[in-house]
Amino acid sequence: MPNIEAITMDLDDTLWDCHPVITKAEEKLWDWLNTNYPEIIECFDSDSVLKLRKKITSEYPNKTHDYRFIRRSVLKIMFSVSGYDSKYAEDAFDFFDKHRNKVTPYEGAIETLEILSKKYRLIALTNGNANLETIGIKHFFYDSVYAADFGYPKPDIRIFNEAIRRSGKDKEKIFHVGDNPETDIVGASNAGIRTVWMNSTKKEWPSDLKNPDIIISKIDELCKIFD
Repeated sequence: MPNIEAITMDLDDTLWDCHPVITKAEEKLWDWLNTNYPEIIECFDSDSVLKLRKKITSEYPNKTHDYRFIRRSVLKIMFSVSGYDSKYAEDAFDFFDKHRNKVTPYEGAIETLEILSKKYRLIALTNGNANLETIGIKHFFYDSVYAADFGYPKPDIRIFNEAIRRSGKDKEKIFHVGDNPETDIVGASNAGIRTVWMNSTKKEWPSDLKNPDIIISKIDELCKIFD
């Protein structure tokens, strides 16, 4: 595709299915806590942890996009309430984070990143906390913008403007690829970037939203689009 020099790209649910990864990581963490800190299991269950998460997000509304902060805060309280030193919550977070980054990229995702990274500047743009280095794909990306670090999550125009700035390219020469209609497609469109909606589950596009420029169901379709 002519006049394209950079691509900003969402990670979770765009390059891999995120939900089963988080579910498995939480199950692994629960088993780990049961083995190493059994009093936590006596004091908390899934419902009480959910209530604790809601409490944290209500107390820190400016941190709702920072999943690392929320999870660390919840774990610290769980350890403290259960009679353990809250400093060990960091071990628990590290254990969860290790499993949170054991993702399985969609078929063709790695090959697509390899091909596109040779022709365009790829900028990871995410509200999540997937670790590109741990996953093993950092070398494909020119730069990355994390909402937790930047301070504003998608669809805020400021985070898209930051991605544009880091790309070093004019926004007219950038496409954004993402799975979420509002945070990715509407957000990028509002920032003046053309869009590709990654619709792996073949959902109906929300009728009240502006249509994406391009729709794909498999990530490797990007190679044909940007050839």
